[in-house]
Amino acid sequence: MSSELFDAIQYLEKEKGINKDVLMEALEAALISAYKKNFKSATNVRVDINEETGSMHVFSRKEIVEEVLDPQQEISLAEAQAINPNYTIGDVIELEVTPRDFGRIAAQAAKQVVTQRVREAERGVIFNEYMDREEDVMNGIIQRVDPRFVYVHLGKVEAKLPEGEKMPTESYHVHDRIKVFVTKVENTNKGPQIYVSRSHPGLLKRLFEMEVPEIYDGTVEIRSVAREAGDRSKISVHAPDPEIDPVGSCVGQRGQRVQTIVNELKGEKIDIVEWSEDPVVYVSNALSPSKVIEVLVDEEDKATTVIVPDNQLSLAIGKRGQNARLAAKLTGWKIDIKSESEARKDGLITDENSGDVEQTEPLFDTSEDLFD
Repeated sequence: MSSELFDAIQYLEKEKGINKDVLMEALEAALISAYKKNFKSATNVRVDINEETGSMHVFSRKEIVEEVLDPQQEISLAEAQAINPNYTIGDVIELEVTPRDFGRIAAQAAKQVVTQRVREAERGVIFNEYMDREEDVMNGIIQRVDPRFVYVHLGKVEAKLPEGEKMPTESYHVHDRIKVFVTKVENTNKGPQIYVSRSHPGLLKRLFEMEVPEIYDGTVEIRSVAREAGDRSKISVHAPDPEIDPVGSCVGQRGQRVQTIVNELKGEKIDIVEWSEDPVVYVSNALSPSKVIEVLVDEEDKATTVIVPDNQLSLAIGKRGQNARLAAKLTGWKIDIKSESEARKDGLITDENSGDVEQTEPLFDTSEDLFD
């Protein structure tokens, strides 16, 4: 066996990150397979490979028995002791059976099998690398687009962006650079399969972690995210330290931090609200930018009835119910919105108990033109 083969194995270990022992095991398996196939042998054999000389030897392993029933697997005690008198019944003896032209035949078989093992090992290395990136954001380049998937090159592998994970308002073109959220990494017979998303709420969360140092270091916490990709999102934040403004930290000076995220999401509007353990305050904040008069809480059903000024009803509900829907997703509370006049008619509020709920400020709403 040529020493070039071992040079190639060392190269693969260095350049591809494939463990040398894995490759040597693959090579041994290939040589054993070649021996059994080409020399019609079912014998239990072992291959000894000398890396320094590039030589190899095949040894047949036979059990020493009193009566030989299978000559390919067994050898008599008399024959064994003729080789070494110390052998006894039950020992295993190894006899060299290397054919004269085995090197040429084995090299051909080994090439195919080792290539397959190398491919499998490479896939394993890639899978392990990308498995750790699940629920993370990665940069990629769009390679091709078909009716089912957008294929995004992530460096060592091509990820699939399914139709249902696209942003409805976004166009995808070959060679475009794109940030994607890794939703799933699978190890299949065809190699690692990676699925990514542009519409997942996790993308918004990770983008804030990347853009806002206070979130990255834990000074500010993201408590919840509700997203309708490409249109509008709400994110609630909290700072354990009362001296820190969590909303202001996310907004940044003159809105620069959040605007970077808005630009990445192609203009998606983002409401940043402060989380509160008090459902009255939290639900009121979540319904911003509308004003809230009162929040009636049903703890048992985890439901709220929110009363807003008559002129704020459509704003609170939002276009096609979007604002109320996102607020419910964000808070985890059911939200029923009523106008002030309707609530008075139903007897839910009176002049004595009416009054605006104090909402935490500031709220940042990227639908407003605050960057001029």
